This record gives sequence, structure tokens and C-alpha cells, in this order.
Amino acid sequence: MRHIDKRFGAVQANHDVDLTVAAGTVHGIVGENGAGKSTLMSILYGFYQADAGEIAIEGRPVRITGARQAIALGIGMVHQHFMLVDTLSALDNVMLGAEPGWRLQPARAQMRSQLQQLMHDTGLQVALDAPVQALPVGQRQRLEILKALVRGARILILDEPTAVLTPQETEALFATLRKLRARGTTVLLITHKLKEIIALCDAVTVMRGGQVVLDCAIADTSIDGLAEAMVGRRVQMGRDSAAAASAPPGPVLLQAQGLHWADALGVPRLADVSLSLRAGEIVGVAGVSGNGQSELLDVLSGLLVPTQGSLSVAGHSFTPAHWIDTRQARALRIAHVPEDRHKRGLVLPFEAWESAVLGYQDRPRYSRGRLMGLLGWMRQRVMQKDCAQMMERYDVRPRNPALRSSKFSGGNQQKLVLAREAQIGNREPQVLLVGQPTRGVDIGAIEFIHARLRAMRDAGGAVLVVSSELDEILALSDRVIVMNAGRIAGELPIAQCTESALGRLMGGAGHQPGLPGLSGLPGSPVAPIESAAHRAQAAS
Repeated sequence: MRHIDKRFGAVQANHDVDLTVAAGTVHGIVGENGAGKSTLMSILYGFYQADAGEIAIEGRPVRITGARQAIALGIGMVHQHFMLVDTLSALDNVMLGAEPGWRLQPARAQMRSQLQQLMHDTGLQVALDAPVQALPVGQRQRLEILKALVRGARILILDEPTAVLTPQETEALFATLRKLRARGTTVLLITHKLKEIIALCDAVTVMRGGQVVLDCAIADTSIDGLAEAMVGRRVQMGRDSAAAASAPPGPVLLQAQGLHWADALGVPRLADVSLSLRAGEIVGVAGVSGNGQSELLDVLSGLLVPTQGSLSVAGHSFTPAHWIDTRQARALRIAHVPEDRHKRGLVLPFEAWESAVLGYQDRPRYSRGRLMGLLGWMRQRVMQKDCAQMMERYDVRPRNPALRSSKFSGGNQQKLVLAREAQIGNREPQVLLVGQPTRGVDIGAIEFIHARLRAMRDAGGAVLVVSSELDEILALSDRVIVMNAGRIAGELPIAQCTESALGRLMGGAGHQPGLPGLSGLPGSPVAPIESAAHRAQAAS
């Protein structure tokens, strides 16, 4: 790609961008949210047309005016948010738009044969007859890659492919990409995770402000060098002395005892979970996704009612017969940043100022003329003013309260949700429950969000952080709880936490010789997993 320019109104998304990718390599493209990398790849895939510049594939100039033409040229793209029809089978999703014949059953048989050979060659195993909605996230992603490969993709674009994957699924994906590279496939990898770039890529291009600021072989750079190029300054990575709590934790602000909850199929998702959150501390919850962390957040925030257990917060006690609801939680200054900002944190067609008051729109500051407890007239100007202040304080870009929520990058959407919950109707919460605080967020925004969470802790709040990123847990936490198969497998002060120690607990290994700190701690390992069902669930 040579001298690529692309403008959206007043925003110059790409400016004079050059990108050269060698065949049969994995080439990383990194940058902050809004740096222009996804726009550049969308131009290559035909979603957008460049205002200026040219593209050559294997030395031949081409003009790509749509995705169909890009596919014909051997270019495939796997989007961060999968483009799949949940109610169709995996096989039918691959066939959709690429049917090998007009008669359905023979076309299915032909496509099945092609896919089985492709799965054998690449190791991308998917249950072809299962509906997509029943597939785990890792299989859905494999399905998207198979969709591209079966259409003849020689150049594969992956946009944030590990944003929703567990560490095990990420390793499996990397093994597949290495195998594809060995077969001669060219991979363009858009990611915020610099460790992945160093581990997998042959070369990397860094973008900032719509321009290329670094283009080099992986051997010629480092994580620190990439981070500085992305942000334009040195970035504090991980935990340092400033991250440590300045004072011992204070009184208990929230305490849960013996929480149990099972899903609609009767599978236990929470089993005898007890924890406490104290003023002035960040408690991290580590574990492979699907081991009860999400359900724990939902129970504590009032979105789920447990079958057993109790909750105490701010002098109020709750039992399953009369469990806390979300309105009560907000009144007791419990705020919740959900794991999925699109499904639970924002209404994407809403303007930013509307999303910035969701859940708090009935506060007297925002609503007047209430009658019989019903919502009154909205004070729109006050909402817009508060949104503008949130955007300024939390560095949400662009600072435009009238812009639709869907138009912001993922990192700026996350900062908008955090800004709303962190000031909880113009006052900071006592307890902040945060799920995956930096999923799909660039390194500059990660640094900013981490600083805000530490500031809330230092102001006397209690913060519970659920994250699938061990680096994030280790960087933020004062105390770490590990969950496995719906139970608390162990609890460690941060000084005793290592990746290997946490990894053993995440895998359900429990106490091992030489593993420090597992006895005599509040919330230390509960009864070991003994049943075959529990062992199978732990392994999965």
C-alpha cells in the first residue's frame, strides 16, 4: 500500500501511509485506538475506498472496490466482532454467500468435504453441525478463519483476534497461525497486546495519528520500544512502587458468604463462594474464562439472584429471598463496569451524552417534575454538560457528547463507561466492580484506566477487578483470588503472587509443595474438586 489517504469529514484517519508486507510472514499492525490501523485494513479489504494512494498485490496494481473483489484477490478478514449467524450451523455459516452449487444438499456435502480437508491440514477443528450460538468463542474464531481460507485467502487479516480468547485458546490460535505461515499464508495481525507481537510476528508497523511512525523487523525492537512509538512517550508498564497501596486496607465495605448459583441446565457456576472487599484495596479475580467470575460480578451487582448465600454492604443485609437489585446497588454506591461494554455498558445507537447517564437518568440532577415516582422531564443540557466533563476528565476522544456511542473506538467506549460508573451521579462509588477493564484497549488507554482504578482505591474505595489477563491482575491487585470450576481455589497477597503459582490454581491443581501462602488466609482453598463432572469442567 502506497501513499494511502482517507478522511472522514474533519477526521484524517490515514495520511500518506505506506505498508509493505512480505509473503508468507506474520506482520503486526499496532497503534492506539483511533490510530488508523483498522481503517487501513478496511481499505485493503474493500470496505472503504482510499481518497488517494495505490495498492499492489504480488506486484500487480489492483483497485479494490468491495469485499467480494478483495476475496477474489485472495484477501480474507476476520473481524473483532464475529460476522456469524448464531442460529445457523457452522457448516451453513461457511457456505453462506459461497455456495458451491444451487442444489442445497449436494452443495453441503461438497462444502463439508472441503472443510474437513482444510481442518485436517490446518488443525482448525470446528463442530460443523452445531449451531454457532452453541460454540465456544475459540471455535467461532476458528470458523471465521475457515470461512476466509475456504474462499482461497492467501492474505489473512485478523483484527484483535485474542480480545475474547482464554490463554489456552490464544496459544492454540498462535499454533495455527504458525502453521498457516509455514503453508505460505500471509497474516496481518492487528492487536493491542505487544507481547503477542513479539512472540508471533516477523515484522511490525506502528501507527499513530493516522501515520506510520515505526516500521521494522521484530528483531530490531522491543515491547518498551513499541509502546513508546505507539503513545509518543514512555509508558509505565506493569507494577511499580507507585502502584503499591500507600496504607493498609480499612474496614470491610462488602462481604459475601456462601454464594451458590446454577445455570438453566443445573450446572453449578458458583459454589460456596465467600469474599470480602475492604476500603483502600484492589482485589483481583484471576481464572480461565467460564469458571464463575462473570456470575460472581452479576450476583454482587444485583443482576443475578443466588440460590444460597448472603451479602452485607453499608449496614444492609441481603438474602436470596430479598436480594439486592441494581437500583439498590447504585443507591448504596456500588458501581458496575460490565465485561461486555456493547451488550451491557452502552446503547450503541445512543449519543454519548445519553450513554453517559444510563442507570442514573432518574437522579434529581437529570430529571425534574417527577410524578408518583415516575421519571419526569429529562434535563438534557445538564446531561450534556456532565458528559463533556466526563470526557475531559477521562480523556475520551473525540470530545463530542453528540457523537453516537458506536462511533467511538473500543478504548474510548470503555473510558466512557468507566467515567459514568466512577462518578456514580457526581459522587465516587464506595465499591467498584469491574469486568475485563481493558479488553480490546490500547496500551495508552490501559495505563490511563489502571491509574484511575488506583486513584479510586487510594481515595478509600474498594475495587474488585475480574480479568483474564494475568499481567493486569499482577499490575493492579493488592490481593488476588483465583476461581476454578465456580469455587475459590485460593487467595494470595500480591507479594506471594507469581504467574506459575496463579496458573496452578487456575488449572485446579490446588495446593502444591512449595506453593506459598495457601494456608491460614481468609478465603483459602475450599474443598477440593472430587467428582468426575467437576474434574471435566475444570479441565475444560
